[in-house]
Amino acid sequence: MNKIINTFFAFLLLALPMVAQAQEVEMADQFRADGKIYVVITVFAIILTGLFVYVFLLDRKIGKLEKEEKN
Repeated sequence: MNKIINTFFAFLLLALPMVAQAQEVEMADQFRADGKIYVVITVFAIILTGLFVYVFLLDRKIGKLEKEEKN
C-alpha cells in the first residue's frame, strides 16, 4: 500500500511543473465559455478514481496471494 501512495505522490509532484507551464489553449477557453469544462473535469476525475480503485483492489489481491504462498 505504501508503494501505491508513494507512486501517486511522485506522479503528482512530476505533473505539477507541467501544469504550471501550460499555455492557454483556445479549446479550453471555449469549453470554459460554454460551461463544458466541468463535464471534462468530472469525466477525468471518474476515470482517474476508477483507475486508483482498480490498482488498490489489485494490490490487495496480490497481497493475499503472496500471504497464501508464504504459508
